[in-house]
Amino acid sequence: MKIGMAQYPISRFATFADWQAHVGDWVARAVKDGAGLLSFPEYGGMELTSLLAEALQKDLHGQIPVLEKFRGDFVSTWAGLAKKHDVFIQAPSLPVAVDGKIRNRAHFFAPSGKVEFQDKRQMTRFEKEQWAIAGGETLKIFDIGETKIGIAICYDIEFPLIAHAMTVAGADLILAPSCTDTLAGAHRVHVGARARALENQVYVAIAPTVGEAKWSPAVDVNNGWAAAYAAPDRGFPDDGILARGELNRPGWVMAELDFDRLKASRASAQVFTRQDWETQAKPGLAVSAISFR
Repeated sequence: MKIGMAQYPISRFATFADWQAHVGDWVARAVKDGAGLLSFPEYGGMELTSLLAEALQKDLHGQIPVLEKFRGDFVSTWAGLAKKHDVFIQAPSLPVAVDGKIRNRAHFFAPSGKVEFQDKRQMTRFEKEQWAIAGGETLKIFDIGETKIGIAICYDIEFPLIAHAMTVAGADLILAPSCTDTLAGAHRVHVGARARALENQVYVAIAPTVGEAKWSPAVDVNNGWAAAYAAPDRGFPDDGILARGELNRPGWVMAELDFDRLKASRASAQVFTRQDWETQAKPGLAVSAISFR
């Protein structure tokens, strides 16, 4: 399977139709390059706030309930693109109102028309303290026939138990759509992604926002690069890097993911991190404190 990871800039639009044409062009370009699975970044959906009145574009909290008016058409647009091009699409996430809370949601679309989603579980300080975004409660995996996929949105990929729960449930690929304003934040996401690939012997793919959108208080500065990782072991590059994009350059980064190769690598690896996890990650693992004072 070829995966396309979007290094996606936040753009401004005059009409919703302009936005639809824009994302349609992005999908068409990835499909032309042979991608069967497309991953877009965290909070890429915030570009829809450019369609709001100028005062709301600058209102971090006021724009979210108004953004809800686009949600149905947002979902139907991506569903239509997945069906039209016969591809799976993890769409850019956006904040949605659910049961009196705001959650960061990434929708997943199949060519069949089926739509599902994963809510981000672990919020960053900005999301909690300034934006009042709440963490989701349910983790899912998406069975697409050829493989099973989990989605760990940005900060989620920095937590071993989130990715491990998905892999125990059968995921061989974890998508990590991201949105980071600093290079340090981008590096944290990539360090986490590489560690999760090593620990679980799975593929991890990152799709980031890039560039500046100074009109938006939520996604004004974006630094990142796309990448796909495997465990650095037999059958894969010594550094585990399958593909890596150029910092902040808009466009697609492609990677070939061979799931038979992945399973063969697990069986013949120099180390069995995946199966050895259970020998170490036991609840209540005893730790002895030794004093040298």
